[in-house]
Amino acid sequence: MEKAVQQVWNQGQAAASAAYQARKRNVTVDPITRLEGHGKIDIYLDDKGDVERAYLQVPELRGFEVFSIGRPSEDMPQITSRICGVCPTAHHMASTKCLDALWQVDPPLAAKKIRELVYNTFMLEDHALHVYVLGGPDFIVGPEAPAAERNIVGVIGKVGVEVGKKVISTRRRLRDMIAYFGGKVVHPVLGLPGGVSKGLDPAKLPEFQQLAKEGLEFAQFTLQVFKDIVLKNPDYVNMITSDAFTHKTYYMGMVDAQNRVNFYDGLLRLVGPDGREAAKFPVEQYKDYIGEHTEPWSYMKFCFLKKQGWRGFEEGTDGCVYAVAPLARLNAADGMATPLAQAAYEEYFKFLGGKPVHHTLCNHWARVIEMIYAAERMVELLNDPDITSKDIRTIPTATPKVGIGVVEAPRGLLFHHYETDERGLIKMASMIVATQNNAARIAMSVEKAAKGLIKGGHVTDGLLNKVEMAFRAYDPCLGCATHSLPGQMPLVARIYDARRNLVGELKQGPA
Repeated sequence: MEKAVQQVWNQGQAAASAAYQARKRNVTVDPITRLEGHGKIDIYLDDKGDVERAYLQVPELRGFEVFSIGRPSEDMPQITSRICGVCPTAHHMASTKCLDALWQVDPPLAAKKIRELVYNTFMLEDHALHVYVLGGPDFIVGPEAPAAERNIVGVIGKVGVEVGKKVISTRRRLRDMIAYFGGKVVHPVLGLPGGVSKGLDPAKLPEFQQLAKEGLEFAQFTLQVFKDIVLKNPDYVNMITSDAFTHKTYYMGMVDAQNRVNFYDGLLRLVGPDGREAAKFPVEQYKDYIGEHTEPWSYMKFCFLKKQGWRGFEEGTDGCVYAVAPLARLNAADGMATPLAQAAYEEYFKFLGGKPVHHTLCNHWARVIEMIYAAERMVELLNDPDITSKDIRTIPTATPKVGIGVVEAPRGLLFHHYETDERGLIKMASMIVATQNNAARIAMSVEKAAKGLIKGGHVTDGLLNKVEMAFRAYDPCLGCATHSLPGQMPLVARIYDARRNLVGELKQGPA
């Protein structure tokens, strides 16, 4: 009996020792921070302590596409805005445009301009959130600063209370304007098939014109902050342009008739790693160009260029990976549609050596340029005489069938696609969100950063934060992007002895 007990104990100790050695070779960042949603990074080291593989895993599932089935289509702008509390306006607007197509109705000019006004206001305040709260602390406070300081409190400590007040006040007032039109800022009720639910009272016009002017000043101030803190720091510039944060992929963005960036409407333009136009198409053709791939280790689908076919996580002209978001939008466009943004666009590419820019961390700079464009567009729209017109809706009369809508979310292209019966009840709902479009490149970025930064088993909190910076630059929304449904819920049961040594592990599903 004693011999059998001793044998079991020895086996347990051997298993515990093996598990300990495995833990020495594995590094997990769980949870990853300063993003929308939940995720973790698993890094596997080889015998030399160098990175063998690294995975960004997304363990949550929302399922909005499934439980939208059977709902009245006109409810979709409100249903889908619940997908994310940070970017509800993006889903609301993409869904509203999808309803226009579904019900075959063209909104009046004033309605389109009100939508675009609200949308650019949203883009300005959402980009400001990322610059100052989510991604910005890595530069403003420092990527290797103590974790407790890499947040908005640390940012205020670095730039001063008055600047902190300016950021918070400006975002609050911009959100108040969104709420004026949408009823509330988090889950707006502005969009209707064929128009909007509320117009602009001429009495409010001077107030909003002043706010747009101040928003533009704030965007210009933010660009100067970026120049002073980031571009004047050689260490930051070297990190941004280093190979660890560089991928040569395709880029996709929405452009107007002159191939300039547009957030609300336009054609989709794809450029290759060499910057040349590879395709240009209306949103109705998106399924001819975009495919979706799944991996067993994530609930997030990975989009790829369908004409190339899925070729894995590879960059280059022969690869199938593309990017969206600010970096991609500037690469895919020939310029900006407003003068101050255009000047900043030209300065950006001159500093970085021309188009296209492949450095992932340059998303931050591109994001600030887009803040300027959004604010300038707000100024233009609020000085447009059509903006106070009372003609804000065309009532639909057609029988609904199929609708596809797209906008440029802060994080990149966002597609909504609905099919209904003759009563307008949803039979099929498909959403390809920005982070899905970026998913393959994000996975590549995390792994390349880990391989470039972690050597010889030397792992510090600061190095792991730099690995996190590889995904944080995309400003990902993992709640929006989790559409892949495995066959069974993943489950891991770990067994420990009385000394808390791991002696066994049972797995179910793709965990």
